[in-house]
Amino acid sequence: MRKHITQHTCPMPFPAPYKIFNINTERWSTNFLALPVLLAAVFFLLLASGCSKSSDSAPIDAATLATVVTDEVGAISQTTGSSGGHILDDGGASVSARGICWSTSHDPTISNSKTILSSDGRIFTSYATGLLPATTYYIRAYATNSVGTAYGNEVLFTTSAVSTTTVTDIDGNIYPVKTIGNQTWMLENLKTTHYQNGDEIPSLNDAAWGSTTSGAVSVYNNEAANNSLYGKLYNWHAGVDSRKIAPPGWHVPSREEWETLINFLGGSSTAGGELKEAGLAHWTTPNTGATNSSGFNGLPNGSRLNTGAFSFIGNSCYWWTITEDFAEANAVLLKNDGTDALIITGSRQNGAAIRCIKD
Repeated sequence: MRKHITQHTCPMPFPAPYKIFNINTERWSTNFLALPVLLAAVFFLLLASGCSKSSDSAPIDAATLATVVTDEVGAISQTTGSSGGHILDDGGASVSARGICWSTSHDPTISNSKTILSSDGRIFTSYATGLLPATTYYIRAYATNSVGTAYGNEVLFTTSAVSTTTVTDIDGNIYPVKTIGNQTWMLENLKTTHYQNGDEIPSLNDAAWGSTTSGAVSVYNNEAANNSLYGKLYNWHAGVDSRKIAPPGWHVPSREEWETLINFLGGSSTAGGELKEAGLAHWTTPNTGATNSSGFNGLPNGSRLNTGAFSFIGNSCYWWTITEDFAEANAVLLKNDGTDALIITGSRQNGAAIRCIKD
């Protein structure tokens, strides 16, 4: 931007002060008494003749976009990455917003995922969150001033892959495991019939099942095929027994640990779909919204009621938590006709599956 300075130039027909010839003395003299009259005449002549104007330009610096560079990405996990930026020049205007933006496509902008940092300073750090495992992302730092938003150089990074290994229980059953978010889970329901110390978990008939206040185990309808596919059904007491039902280094999850998983998968209204096995091989129709995108392989294992009766196989999945709810206990429920992952309360004598989580 340039500021224009205008100069007006007007003709001056008489010098001031002016000189006149004195006829009586035949000499030149300066006469100030007649000055007002002459000034009036000059003013009239100026109006008649007009004034010309000329202009010159003096440069004044204008604000520009800021200059920012993007930091390399560090602290990369399956779902996060840390980056930031350096504002080398604010462009002559105050920086009102700064942060990082990212996308799975080149040249991310603030219309994509971003962070917004309110702190001042030319050096900043932020975290990209909610990322997918084993996925390549492009990230840029940005800085916004009154002129607009400037972006730093693009940096590429790839999130960590999901780790999958196995764990073996005291009976020799082998379970695949997977890290989801910051938790590591078994991908199959527990099948053991012994506690860690080798003590056997009793298998009870219908009448004894509903009255016991110690651990008990069963298989749906007492059919071996259901054991290999769905695992065992345990009452709540088996899951909290001090002899420990989970393999060493593992435990039965609390309600809070289940809620952490559910929230990581988008919340209770949608997480059920991501936890359920997709298709109708084991779930009855419609198996609404089942994608198994988490790899959790939730199957409709059904339950055993406190009467000893078996019910809901194919329609519902029940997993115990260790969390008490007055005289009852909390469990997680998935259903074939919805995408919810529900925390419910039921009798401690009910039978449900157990999914173990790593310590």
